[in-house]
Amino acid sequence: MPEHPPQPTAPPDLHRRAERRERPGHRPDRGQASLEFLGFFAVLLLVALIAIQVGIVGYTAQQAGTAARVAARVQALDDGNDGAGAGRAAISGWLSSHTAITGAGGGPGSSQVTMTTRIAVPQLVPGLLGNLTVTRSATMPRDRSNDQ
Repeated sequence: MPEHPPQPTAPPDLHRRAERRERPGHRPDRGQASLEFLGFFAVLLLVALIAIQVGIVGYTAQQAGTAARVAARVQALDDGNDGAGAGRAAISGWLSSHTAITGAGGGPGSSQVTMTTRIAVPQLVPGLLGNLTVTRSATMPRDRSNDQ
């Protein structure tokens, strides 16, 4: 029988590395959890931004209602009062620069005053919501004690 030439042998540390890979319970996908976390973290960040933006829209709507009520109340007391200025002063400073307050139904003979507030919603990501504005109106009866 012909003899086969001797096979080259690998250094002993390569045998140990190969044995480690073949051990039962050993996972060759080391680091996969870190990559999955990074992908999931991006989704969590997006959900958090959406939740914060929805909160800002709700807060803006609440502030618009407050501004409209205060403006109508002050304007109903006397036509010389600055209802729009009072409404703007009643809301948060960071929203007042985005606010427009208009009135209707004023005048000496009218029995009520209606004020409308429009506030442009601040956005975390500019352009995401377009030009979203919140509009609220309030109507107050005119104070008749000053008409005498």
